[in-house]
Amino acid sequence: MFELLWLLLPVAAASGWYAARRSQDRDRRRLTPDYFRGLHYLLNDQPDRAIEVFIKVLEIDEETAETQLALGNLYRRRGEVDRAIRLHQNLVARPALTDDLRQEAHLELAQDYLSAGVLDRAEEIYRELAGAKVHRVQALRHLLDIYEQEKDWGQARSTARELAEATGTEQGAVISQYLCEGALQVLTRGRKDEALKLLRAAREAHPACARASLHEGDILSSRGSFDLALAAYRRIEDQDADYLPEVIGRIRRCFDNLGRPEAARGYLERVLDRYGGMTVMLALAEMIREERGNSSAIHFMLDVLAKRPTVRGFNRLLDFASDSSSADVPDHLEVMKGLLAQLMNDRPVYQCRHCGFAARSLHWQCPGCKHWNTIRPVRGVVGE
Repeated sequence: MFELLWLLLPVAAASGWYAARRSQDRDRRRLTPDYFRGLHYLLNDQPDRAIEVFIKVLEIDEETAETQLALGNLYRRRGEVDRAIRLHQNLVARPALTDDLRQEAHLELAQDYLSAGVLDRAEEIYRELAGAKVHRVQALRHLLDIYEQEKDWGQARSTARELAEATGTEQGAVISQYLCEGALQVLTRGRKDEALKLLRAAREAHPACARASLHEGDILSSRGSFDLALAAYRRIEDQDADYLPEVIGRIRRCFDNLGRPEAARGYLERVLDRYGGMTVMLALAEMIREERGNSSAIHFMLDVLAKRPTVRGFNRLLDFASDSSSADVPDHLEVMKGLLAQLMNDRPVYQCRHCGFAARSLHWQCPGCKHWNTIRPVRGVVGE
């Protein structure tokens, strides 16, 4: 029924075109047989044959170009991309088409190619449209989509700068993500110095880019530069504290490698007091357990969980309690551990702030809405 309503749109357009022409030409006072044949197909649930007939009717006059654009769009929405491409190609080839309509047809044709996965042809058309004024912004946004799919981060950066100029909006946050992606690309080829250069450029493009600091810290840590890595990781607190749980373990390892366990504990206590979070609490509990044993760690966790109960914290508390018990751990304790473990396995750890996409691993670009830097750790009883 929904498709039938869509198909009625070109019928209405054809009728409107006919009505407009009636006053200009007495020879067209009556609808053509093809028109009624198309209606017959439409009413008898034969939409494909109906569309073909209506196209034949509408090809009579250049004034029907907008209706043909709509028909091509309808083909694409129905998944018949090849038909949409042929229709829009024929429309673009019409010599009498106005510049505005020709650009509109090119825009639709590029969308056809994009839907068909023919990215090089779509890119060629969008790049041409980006040089014009009418569809410049729309074309640039589509180009960004193409370069993201192709992982051509250099072109993506250049296009994002063009978009910033065309719209007057800041694109530094997105550009910083492209620079981070480029850094990871060159890192796979072992070019750490080049990767570090790109990551520092990412921080220049967007000083609050926590991702750049995280990757920078990882590279420096892999080189054994634990003091510099520690500085990079700690920078994240000022950039975006939401991502602190991602580097708590890394920060502790840096302190350990630098022989400064007391400094690590002082840092973790300060972060826990200021931001809370189960990742910090569990890291501190592990340190207390190593230094003073299970009992002290359990008392510490009970005190924190009394103020901010979480499933993750309670699950770890049961681990500590099991380790501190005798060999015959009560059956009910094991049952509780199993239930909590199942709950932990099923729950999302991250969620997109823009579209709500839930994930168990951190994505810097949301797989759902394609926005950058919107997926954050889940907080509350089942999160941090």
